[in-house]
Amino acid sequence: MNAINGFVIIDKPSGITSHDVVAKLRRVLGTKRVGHAGTLDPMATGVLVLGINNATKFLQYITEGKKAYLGTIRLGQSTTTDDKEGEILSSAEVKDITEEQIRNELQKQIGKIMQIPSKVSAIKIAGERAYDLVRQGKEVEIPAREIEIFSLNVLQIKKNEFIDVDIEVVCSAGTYIRSIARDLGANLGVGGHLTALRRTLVAPFELQDCTNLEDPLVLPLTQAISKIMPVRKIDVMEMAELKFGRALTKSEFSGVGIAVSPDNEVAAIIENREYGAQPLAVFNS
Repeated sequence: MNAINGFVIIDKPSGITSHDVVAKLRRVLGTKRVGHAGTLDPMATGVLVLGINNATKFLQYITEGKKAYLGTIRLGQSTTTDDKEGEILSSAEVKDITEEQIRNELQKQIGKIMQIPSKVSAIKIAGERAYDLVRQGKEVEIPAREIEIFSLNVLQIKKNEFIDVDIEVVCSAGTYIRSIARDLGANLGVGGHLTALRRTLVAPFELQDCTNLEDPLVLPLTQAISKIMPVRKIDVMEMAELKFGRALTKSEFSGVGIAVSPDNEVAAIIENREYGAQPLAVFNS
């Protein structure tokens, strides 16, 4: 029986980790070769893209793509994790904060900005995950890095003891919505953290593409990855060249793409170089 190669798109429920989803899918599909593109915190819900067998080789290209989120920021409290899962560090009065101030401060975060990731992120520092260092009681300093926020819309502002701000964000890979909440609260002088997060897009996959974890639909590899990477159709002779690790003539597209066999299967990941299209990974048919 041929191995299934493709992607499963899951609407991750709250309360479980992305790795929990991977482990469940491994059992359901009977394969160890399952990985995910872009971790979602246990609190978060929404689009989680999983690669099955050969598709795991393509997860890095999906991770690099555009993301979209719905989130809720609570102003008036800061936490150790920048979300509701952490311990409260401080509380502040918010009655003097205006909607105009909130919108103006969020506008400043749109575009290419330098953002400091949360201290409990999965970023590695000297080989260890930041969140592991925090659990060990160590002080963590993560340098700011450039990200891009394409749009940041305020959907609703609710005032009670605290102020809850519902937002919609479209952003680049590497953006932390928790950091948006933290920075908004800090800039307003009252503290802030994230109380809800739902990912609605991992380009090009959306919530409407999600399937059931108990009985998952696997999107065929060629069909799915051709939405992300340029395609080069190859013949049998070119397939043989790739299997020997030899470069093909240059592709019409620049950069990295896929070579697709006559029977419409992904044969290789290829990259245009000076001397031709070099195979980066070759798959058995």
